[in-house]
Amino acid sequence: MQANLASGRAWFPALLEAVGRWPYAEERVEETHHRYLLGGEAFDWRLVAQRLCRAVDGLIPAPEREALLSRGETPLVAREEFRQLLGELKYQGVLNHYYGVLVEGALLEAVQEEVRKEQRGRGPRQEQKAREEACRRLYGTGYGELLQGFQAQGPMPQGGYPAWMAEFRYWLFRRRLKASEKARVASDTKKGLAWLQRAGHHFLPFTAP
Repeated sequence: MQANLASGRAWFPALLEAVGRWPYAEERVEETHHRYLLGGEAFDWRLVAQRLCRAVDGLIPAPEREALLSRGETPLVAREEFRQLLGELKYQGVLNHYYGVLVEGALLEAVQEEVRKEQRGRGPRQEQKAREEACRRLYGTGYGELLQGFQAQGPMPQGGYPAWMAEFRYWLFRRRLKASEKARVASDTKKGLAWLQRAGHHFLPFTAP
């Protein structure tokens, strides 16, 4: 990546190609543990991109570098170019992460909003009740039981709250897929995507497939 940038290649394609060559599922850098691959199949490409971006300080234009590091924002490319630069395996991993972690979290938020409107209440207890009811509607049981089931699978992922919450969401996603009919899965996915759109979040450098 450094050689490509030094030769004058555009920084974002060079970055994506380096992400495609990235060999590690997780690593520890100084005091921070990075977990790039969740559930063996969901690839957090943006976390890898930020890791690489920090390693080539001075070779990426400052405004674009700051946008990626502070807000996770990147330029847009054609979906097929993104796919080719990352390679098929990592591209599929990116989609797994997008739908299994980001859209799944948005879906849970959307259903909680529906429950709040029905309950017409606020406060910590109401929020807890909304989360419990949303989990029952989506996964068939309450949040506490789901968390216990997740923890029973093995040791909690390293990296603190962000890492284990992302892994937990992906675990919920796979659980929901196994238990739901295709029509219900499609409807729930649409609901999660709509919530992300309303919230103004864009996590892929191309239009979501």
